[in-house]
Amino acid sequence: MKLLPRSAFGQTILLISVLLFINQLVSLVAFAVYSFQPSSQLINELLAKQVRVVFIDVKDPVLSPAMAVAFQRETGIGVYTESRALQLGLENANYYQNRSLEMSRLLGGEAEVRISQGNEYLFWIRPPQAPQYWVKIPLTSLEEASYAPLLIVLAVLGSLSVIGGWLFVRQLNSPLKALQKAAHSVGTGDFPEPLTERGTTEIVAVTQAFNHMAKGIKQLEDDRNLLMAGISHDLRTPLTRIRLATEMMSKDDEFLKEGIESDIDDMNTIIDQFIDYIRNDSKDKTELSDLNALVEDVVQTESLPNRTIRFNGGDLPLVPLRNVAIKRVLANLIQNSQRYSCGDVEISTGLEPNSSFFFITVSDNGPGIDEAEVERLFQPFVQGDKARGAEGSGLGLAIIKRIVDTHGGRVLLKNREEGGLTAKVLLPLACH
Repeated sequence: MKLLPRSAFGQTILLISVLLFINQLVSLVAFAVYSFQPSSQLINELLAKQVRVVFIDVKDPVLSPAMAVAFQRETGIGVYTESRALQLGLENANYYQNRSLEMSRLLGGEAEVRISQGNEYLFWIRPPQAPQYWVKIPLTSLEEASYAPLLIVLAVLGSLSVIGGWLFVRQLNSPLKALQKAAHSVGTGDFPEPLTERGTTEIVAVTQAFNHMAKGIKQLEDDRNLLMAGISHDLRTPLTRIRLATEMMSKDDEFLKEGIESDIDDMNTIIDQFIDYIRNDSKDKTELSDLNALVEDVVQTESLPNRTIRFNGGDLPLVPLRNVAIKRVLANLIQNSQRYSCGDVEISTGLEPNSSFFFITVSDNGPGIDEAEVERLFQPFVQGDKARGAEGSGLGLAIIKRIVDTHGGRVLLKNREEGGLTAKVLLPLACH
């Protein structure tokens, strides 16, 4: 499973987020180095000078109590033994290693710094000049440094930047989404209105090119439909005249009449298949339908007097279908099964396990097909092998595949173990 997004939108947002995080981190480090650290060093230097003042004239390691009291009264700085310092709050003070190291450097010996905060901000310093004492220095104007407000400001700025970038990229990708949707519609035979030309100059240029391409494809489709309609009309007219002429033939030519009429019926069937193949069913809109009821209608229409069609309908919800197109798929599958087999035809419907598809299967007991030829059979004008016969124009499976593709589904052909062929149509439960 890939964690990184694959869409341009997701990658852009991720890039903006990473760059902003690095920027905020650098800003925080810069603030600490150029603002907080110099301020801390300045405070340490002032504290070190005050400690030197306390012990400037003390030559005896034992500090006079009277002097300590007087010094505290005048400056607020207290000097205590460790036991007394512990009673006054030393034990609640936090040890600061960096400040201790800096103070040791400034005082010329090993020193220890602790800080506590209550009603006032207190620095506790054990100087190298008198390690048995603790110097308490109150700083009432100093508050404990807190990164919370800075972090909040940086988080808010980062969030606003990400949201702004998200809105910008979304606005930038909106025309691409519309272009993708329109391209899919054209691929399924629907021709939407020309797209609005908006966005950057590059996207506008692509949109213009797509609109021009879609217009050209629609014109080709219309010309092809008009051509086939004209051919159909021009062919059916002489075929009708030939059929009328056969009615005037003498009884002696009855055998010839039957052959001519059979040829006329075959030609009409081939013409109908040509028209079915080029038809895109643009007026046949997708709607939620009862698949089982639709199958029953087709079974009733395609049933032959001497053939049985067994239908086993599964438990299905309403599913999105182009009713006319799916009826044509079922009719073609049933007709193929009846043409290439002599037994019963079995039809079943249901939900495909562990997927978002439902299925329709049509099975027969005929000779089956060469599985190596399955993909080729879906191509126009390609007929099955000799086992399945060589009747028709070779457009039946091509028509089926074209309709199923427009639904976002697929067609599978598989030989049955007990003999015969099963054609399985998988269609999505959601609109494609």
